[in-house]
Amino acid sequence: MKPRPAAVAGHTCLFIGLLDIATAVFPHVRVTRIERIAPYVPGLADDIARAAALASGLLLVLLARGLRRRKRRAWEAAVTLLAASAVVQGLRHHAFVAAAVSALLCAGLVVFRGEFHARSDPRGRIRALSNLLVLGTLSFGIGLLIVGVRAGDEAGGSISFGDRVQQVAYGLVGAGGPLTYASDGVGDAVHLSLLALGLVTGATTTYLVLRPVRLVPAEGSARLRALLDREGRRDSLGYFALRGDKSVLFSPTGKAAIGYRVVSGVALAGGDPIGDPEAWPGAIKEFLGHCERHAWTPAVMGCSELGGQVWIREGGLRALELGDEAIVDCSAFSLSGRAMRNVRQMVHRIERAGYSCRTRRVRDLDDAEKQQLREAAAAWRGSATERGFSMALGRFGDPADGDCVVVTAHQTDAAGHEQVRALLHFVPWGDDGLSLDLMRRDRTAEPGLNELLIVAALRDAPALGISRVSLNFAVFRAALARGERLGAGPVLRVWRSLLVFVSRWFQIESLYRFNAKFRPEWQPRFVVYPTARDLPRIGWACLQAEAFVVLPRPAERLRQWTRARRRPFTRPPGAGTAHRSAALTPPTGGGR
Repeated sequence: MKPRPAAVAGHTCLFIGLLDIATAVFPHVRVTRIERIAPYVPGLADDIARAAALASGLLLVLLARGLRRRKRRAWEAAVTLLAASAVVQGLRHHAFVAAAVSALLCAGLVVFRGEFHARSDPRGRIRALSNLLVLGTLSFGIGLLIVGVRAGDEAGGSISFGDRVQQVAYGLVGAGGPLTYASDGVGDAVHLSLLALGLVTGATTTYLVLRPVRLVPAEGSARLRALLDREGRRDSLGYFALRGDKSVLFSPTGKAAIGYRVVSGVALAGGDPIGDPEAWPGAIKEFLGHCERHAWTPAVMGCSELGGQVWIREGGLRALELGDEAIVDCSAFSLSGRAMRNVRQMVHRIERAGYSCRTRRVRDLDDAEKQQLREAAAAWRGSATERGFSMALGRFGDPADGDCVVVTAHQTDAAGHEQVRALLHFVPWGDDGLSLDLMRRDRTAEPGLNELLIVAALRDAPALGISRVSLNFAVFRAALARGERLGAGPVLRVWRSLLVFVSRWFQIESLYRFNAKFRPEWQPRFVVYPTARDLPRIGWACLQAEAFVVLPRPAERLRQWTRARRRPFTRPPGAGTAHRSAALTPPTGGGR
């Protein structure tokens, strides 16, 4: 829970900032009820200060969230802004009440300065300065172009270039310049255009100053791999801590570790802590302390029941059942019996159509085949971006992942030519288990290939020393299963109906049905969170981490486009018509 001084300061700055913006942009607001409190609010001294009110209001709105999250740089900026406001209001505009309010708020922030300790990105200041110089210069140039295009509408005598420069400089901060226009519409258009350029420059610069820390991921950490070699069999999700976009924190003893990623101010950990359960409390305290120092909201996706209990006990957090993980005992698996009739018939039909499967360790593949399978998996992907986070590795064929297992489905035509039509990729789960990472197939191939691949993996597992396989994760499986039973209550039925409706986009029900075909043992998984009010933010962060929501990142997209232009594309065998015809059939997703 956020400390009260930080929350009060953040909401106060937000309220004052919105009032400043409202009175600067909409002058008629002054004749409403706000007029009664205008003399007591910093920034609302008189009409002459409209431009200053707009600038200060925008800055206060931008600083409000940073103050609520206890950001040190937001505190420094707010103290400076309020101190300057108090001096200007008192000495220039003689608005002593407003100056007193500014001074009082500034003093309150100074008194509670210890609450604002969260760090920001140390590279933010350099990037903010670069943004101010580059974008400010570009905005100034565009402003000169706008003023120059409207030169024919200028009123008055001869206008010099210096007057136009002064007009742009004043317009970027929301003030009026020396130029006047024959038409009010033209004058308003020029003023609003310059103001928009200034707001964009100021907003992006402030964001870069206050942006959260971006940590360097700990991909391929030898220390983490050694820990997985000793304790990796405890959790089927442990190997996914080696994702390239995850960072890792170790306990003080080094016997436990937590892999996490920061998304929209939420530190998302996946699965249970890695290592000895006796060392989990140390790793959890280290993680929570790290989140506290950076004002991140801690959250855990997909931890086990034991892991959830430790998180609740050590961190004072809460847990909510997220779904169930399907785990199959390879020694007990069989296609015999009435319950497996549909799977048995489907597998035999696919085999008669000329399909066969191969199960191998990644280390046994040559570089050419790795590249072929990597390109095929990318072409068969149903989305523009790779999905998955807590249960996906995010790469294929890395030399360090030699213990991973790949199962491929091949089709031989009448001429004897063989094509790869589908693949599964598993990561190690200790020394006797596998955890499903990737499931892809060619859309043009016959349905049922996924079932054939999983059956082949379960059949070949004992030869590789594998006794258990973790399949897909079924979200809210218990609600779907109980809601269709005889005697289910109205609340449970409504909840199940809602899940079925949402499954049109997220395939919740179809994934559960697919997993159930193999008669697995269901292991519950939980999401751990601080308070109920944090759940919307955590849910939004999870959607971004799993790539169900992809926010635009122009710089990153430009780098990807540049790399794609430099690298020639070779269509993998059986890729069909590339992405548009390669939509996945259930189950889908970058990972499970």
